[in-house]
Amino acid sequence: MVVANGDEGDPGSYADRLLMEADPGRVLEGLALACFACGARRGVVLVRSEYPAALARMREAVRRAYADGHLGPSVHGTATSLDLHVVQGAGSYVAGEETALIAGLEGGRGCARPRPPYPTEHGLWDAPTVVNNVETLAAVPWIVRYGGRAYARRGTSGETGTKLVCLSERFARPGCYEVELGTPVRRIVTELGGGLKDGAGLTALQVGGPLGGFLAADALDVPLSEAGLSARGAALGHAGLVAFDGRVAPEDVLRHVWEFAAAESCGACSPCRVGSRRGLEWASSGAPPDQAWERLSRVLTGASLCAFGRRIPPAVHSLARAYGDRLSGWVP
Repeated sequence: MVVANGDEGDPGSYADRLLMEADPGRVLEGLALACFACGARRGVVLVRSEYPAALARMREAVRRAYADGHLGPSVHGTATSLDLHVVQGAGSYVAGEETALIAGLEGGRGCARPRPPYPTEHGLWDAPTVVNNVETLAAVPWIVRYGGRAYARRGTSGETGTKLVCLSERFARPGCYEVELGTPVRRIVTELGGGLKDGAGLTALQVGGPLGGFLAADALDVPLSEAGLSARGAALGHAGLVAFDGRVAPEDVLRHVWEFAAAESCGACSPCRVGSRRGLEWASSGAPPDQAWERLSRVLTGASLCAFGRRIPPAVHSLARAYGDRLSGWVP
């Protein structure tokens, strides 16, 4: 079984939605090629519930593929059998995590599960399951046509290929751009995005969703890559870039991060379930947290069941560093 994960939940990211709406056939082709490579006879496209247009277009693309003989028990009269289905997601952010996604597809609650066993060994209905992002699978047809070496020439030696980067509405030229991995973040902000609208000054840049991390305006000379961003306490994630200017108070951004964490925690583990609510209480009080924050940070990072809880402290720390003295109490 191969699952195309289109449960795109990072605020500020809409790359998967654009791919599924504008080129659903490409997504299906990538999924079919992945199934062929794995020897899988079934594939699933999970579409976020908030994407009704993408859901309709993916379903229509599957219908046409069956009608044209690309799918079914005997693809184009061969011995190859392949069935693809489109499923609407449950709407939770954590439901996009692969084990929570599988639980949701099985009709259960979308909560993360401990690993091992890994989905590639025991996944959907206990069958070996490969879960890949829609963007990843959409790149497969190009790679098959032009070759892996051609694709690997893009990006960096350690992280090859390209990435779809979504720029928020505060940019002068918002939109979705395909860039090579390793492209300087400053170039994306200033050249592609054209800076901020109305000549506003950038104060902080959110990368990869609320739990991806934040960069200060004078710290954008970093490559858009996992290694480059992690060195600054951020994460690549879906690579959505959300810009904040001086009109937004840092305390409001901090509270929003904790509100997001508390609202989207699946509740499967107590470090994340309790810790996210405790952090929200501190952020809402307006007072700097005491030494209990340091202890909570260690517990969240070391004991959370999935990456959601583990990413909360680094995101908060990066936000505090981006704003400096105004959030100094949140710096470890």
